[in-house]
Amino acid sequence: MITYLLLPGNMEIFLIVFVVLLLFGGRKIPELMRGIGKGIKEFNNARATIETEIKEGMKEADKKKIEEK
Repeated sequence: MITYLLLPGNMEIFLIVFVVLLLFGGRKIPELMRGIGKGIKEFNNARATIETEIKEGMKEADKKKIEEK
């Protein structure tokens, strides 16, 4: 029930969109969205790189444990 109270309703979403339009204007919004998209893409690339490095490190650690036995 608490999570239901925290979700924005239709009026709140309309108000947020209206304020964004006022602050950035119609021409700046596509540029803003492009920037957000690039940021998300870079974040996902960095996350994938870190995951790969962690998996490779785990594989190397497992190989060392097997070689020690």
